[in-house]
Amino acid sequence: MTSFVLNGKTVEVDLDPATPLLWALRDSLGLTGTKFGCGMALCGACTVHLDGKAIRSCVAPLSRVEGKQVTTIEGLSPDSSHPLQRAWIEIDVPQCGYCQSGQIMSAAVLLREIPKPTDQDIDEAMGGNICRCGTYPRIRRAIHRAAEMAPERNKS
Repeated sequence: MTSFVLNGKTVEVDLDPATPLLWALRDSLGLTGTKFGCGMALCGACTVHLDGKAIRSCVAPLSRVEGKQVTTIEGLSPDSSHPLQRAWIEIDVPQCGYCQSGQIMSAAVLLREIPKPTDQDIDEAMGGNICRCGTYPRIRRAIHRAAEMAPERNKS
């Protein structure tokens, strides 16, 4: 049994401790916002927060999250009111949308660490997140827009 805090609530999952967190989230806990992309931590579609840091859940074993805090896209805000979610909608970022939860979760850590990022900061922080549709210019604009949204800016 693995116990951890998921989106603010303690959960227990009865799976092999080597099971990737991604599959525990999707299959056992029903949180399908975190996506499977490559399965090798290369694309970023499965990005979640572990104790406030962005990690790739497709390669993170359940044993790694024991007793820790995990935040998924569903936990970023209960009603899509997080500045990043609002900016994503305002800028109309998604095309297919598949990678977007991972993009937002990586951007949330960036904005917490660098509240007013430059284009270079964004490019460096988001470099591990791949968008097959090529919405990178809109992603960058949305991150800048979210940085402008104060005082509630950067809750995560």
